[in-house]
Amino acid sequence: MRGRWVAGWTLAGAMLLGGCGDPTGEPTGGPPRPPAAPVAPGTSVTPEASAPTRQQAPAAPARPPVVLYLGDSLAMENQRVLGRELRRDLRADYTSAPYSGTTLCDYLEGTGERSLVPDADKAAALVRSVRPDVVVLQFWGNAWGYTPCMDGITYGAAPQRYLERYTADARRLAGQITDAGGQSPPAIVWVLQGPDPITPERVRKVNAVYEELAAVSGDPVADAGRAVSPASGRYTWARFLPCTAWERAHSGYCTEPGRDRTALHRDDDHLHFCLAPTTSTPKPCPVRSPGVLRIAREITRVVGAAARGGG
Repeated sequence: MRGRWVAGWTLAGAMLLGGCGDPTGEPTGGPPRPPAAPVAPGTSVTPEASAPTRQQAPAAPARPPVVLYLGDSLAMENQRVLGRELRRDLRADYTSAPYSGTTLCDYLEGTGERSLVPDADKAAALVRSVRPDVVVLQFWGNAWGYTPCMDGITYGAAPQRYLERYTADARRLAGQITDAGGQSPPAIVWVLQGPDPITPERVRKVNAVYEELAAVSGDPVADAGRAVSPASGRYTWARFLPCTAWERAHSGYCTEPGRDRTALHRDDDHLHFCLAPTTSTPKPCPVRSPGVLRIAREITRVVGAAARGGG
């Protein structure tokens, strides 16, 4: 076991191309938007003033964990809500540095100009500067060749080659994070993704890559994707799910109370969970969005369990 604790397209158009979409071919509808600058390491992200108070949250760990959150457009939209949850439940010291449109290789050191992530924000560089206890990785698995570091390998054109390359990059990234941690390497939380309406089998296989790596290293996985999947099918995509008891009790989170269902996606975006329109400049989700909160709470639960020694 490593770490300081025992841790065990969208179907929309050009506005979504800067996300981590997954059509079976190249994106259409105009050039991809450039990734936005992430929250700078060490920067405190202000929680939403209207954030609801969770009832009966698990006890915070004895020592607040230091958490680093990296990822693509899903992490970009989640980062503010996740920071709020981690601070409130775990008293975490939280840093986020997501870039929209990226994949694992973008965070590898040594990729230079072929990466969408600058050298200062590579995973290993941030581990050396932030000294996190936990690194949370949330990547949908960019599969259509947007980022140069994938060398044009796409799932649609060469699924086996894509998976082999993705697995190799995941191993390299985990190794660089571990090495950067020195004598106290951080635990890595691999976030499992939700259903993909375009290539559902791809997400299943990408999640299997994360689970296999975690099993070998003793790191935890956060099955956030299950929190946004129907109870009847882990890899069945759904725009709406039944409201939870918590969502019914908090205004704005059960979006259709008369039908006892809540929206996970906008009708023009089948990938992202933010219910605000996608903008040309990626940013944290600015509105209450049930899918974002469900994902953030599952990640927080797993980070908390690791911090308390529960794996």
